[in-house]
Amino acid sequence: MVPAMPKQRGSATTRRTSVELFAGGGGLAMAVERAGFQPLLFNEFAKRACETLAANGAVQLEEGEDPSIPGPGEDPPLIAGDVRKVDFEYLRDAVDVLAGGPPCQPFSLGGVARGDEDDRNGFPHMFRAIREMRPKAVICENVRGLLRPSFMPYFEYIKRELSLPFEERAEGTAWRDHDQILRDMLRGAKVADEERYDVEHFAVNAADYGVPQIRNRVILIAFRRDLRVDWKRFKKLVEPQHSERRLHEDMADGTYWRRHPEVPMHIRERVVARIAQLSQPMLSSSTEDRGLPWRTLRDAIKGIDGQPQLPDIPPEFLDRQEHFEGFPDHVGWPNARIYPGHTPNELDRPAKTVKAGVHGVPGGESVMLLDDGTHRYMTVRETARVMTFPDDWKLAGPRGEKMRQLGNAVPVLLGKTFAKAVATVLAEAESAK
Repeated sequence: MVPAMPKQRGSATTRRTSVELFAGGGGLAMAVERAGFQPLLFNEFAKRACETLAANGAVQLEEGEDPSIPGPGEDPPLIAGDVRKVDFEYLRDAVDVLAGGPPCQPFSLGGVARGDEDDRNGFPHMFRAIREMRPKAVICENVRGLLRPSFMPYFEYIKRELSLPFEERAEGTAWRDHDQILRDMLRGAKVADEERYDVEHFAVNAADYGVPQIRNRVILIAFRRDLRVDWKRFKKLVEPQHSERRLHEDMADGTYWRRHPEVPMHIRERVVARIAQLSQPMLSSSTEDRGLPWRTLRDAIKGIDGQPQLPDIPPEFLDRQEHFEGFPDHVGWPNARIYPGHTPNELDRPAKTVKAGVHGVPGGESVMLLDDGTHRYMTVRETARVMTFPDDWKLAGPRGEKMRQLGNAVPVLLGKTFAKAVATVLAEAESAK
């Protein structure tokens, strides 16, 4: 297993660098690092998430301690606390990628429709960080709900702010008034290319990128205009490679079951019969040419990308909270229930969207139906696998807090696809100069 946060981070002569805000349990941070970027700074507010980042190599600074830029191979500093108190000026022109998932809880449709905004909105802090750092690229991940028609005017405003982050919104100015200023500037004002970003958004389902989970999200990508990156090339690099259609084909011709010979015949027949009932129009035509199948919850438990199979959780372990050596957080949990509107995950489908839930306790998203017809809660480790976290990534806190961190995270494989594409087009743009 490759360490989650390798000690060797780039060379003294050439390295790509990143900063992660709203880092949470580290999904996007891990993805960006695995795409070849050395983290220079993490910031996170939640106590348990900070403990997780520190357990995986980040160096938490004492309150009031000033961070410094780590050298090649050095661990990144972690500033725990309010992002509003972080000064990013020392990182000016030192950052290739600024990444993060700004909090999305503030975006109530009613509030935005009235022009009101919640103080927890994280995007203004991303824009301030951009002004102070001037990163070459920005990666933001958020919920698909930002694309709802009723919210779209505000989402387009966010994109315009990201395009012109140096046109700072004056205190007390309504977002609609600031949006009009940005619109006017984009139509005719001369803005230096090094202070303007080209922005695109991508509506994605993580399952289309090899994540064994249905997770619909929106990813914002921005490149500083003076770099002249090839957007056509970038979009090609982030095209989905996995499809539901291919999974169904593998199930119908037996390829899938050869990976899972232990599955009882009556389960196979039931699954194949169900997919045979699906009419062709139900399968998106855009999936026809994708060469790889969606991955399922059963695939995640069996192990993907070199992971070993997770041990079964015997029923008697649910009350005893037994641990399996070598598989951290693979611990049973009792009293799982199924009721209308609270249906379990099926093993031969991608898992449902992992959610943080109320007080960190998800609902039906964390229950799974077993081959023998019984059901139980997914373990934290199983949940981490459907988020494509490696088994050696340490999660801090009790079960509820670990599930909260996973539910708020970016699946590592999804984030890595976009981060690798960013690295590729940045390198190609610089070599072309």
